[in-house]
Amino acid sequence: MTKSKVVVRLKDKTLLKGKISNFSPFNSFFQLELLNGDPVLVSIDKIKAMFFVKSFEGDKQYKYKYEDNLFWVGNKITLKFHDGEKMVGYSQHFDFTPKGYFITPADVNGNNTYVFASKSAIDSMSFY
Repeated sequence: MTKSKVVVRLKDKTLLKGKISNFSPFNSFFQLELLNGDPVLVSIDKIKAMFFVKSFEGDKQYKYKYEDNLFWVGNKITLKFHDGEKMVGYSQHFDFTPKGYFITPADVNGNNTYVFASKSAIDSMSFY
């Protein structure tokens, strides 16, 4: 089974990096295999967002533009998190999952392939 590379940002600002294989937003917890191989059980209610990434290193100098038009991945939205951060992307399902939203970032050149944003960490959502 293929494991996805993820970076998990918790609401308390903790950052976890590792791999997952069977994430479901319908569960309360998911198991994350940390980079050192240790498994950790993470509560979905404690996460801000989980970033499915191309690489763990990323490019800290990269400036996200969020200007790509991706008509095939849903409606364009802006999420504003409780901590003030904003994310622009696309989503097809807004009330389908009880715990959050899967977002395709509106910048295909960034490190994130898609993001799971926790509903409990979102302050507001606007549509384009």
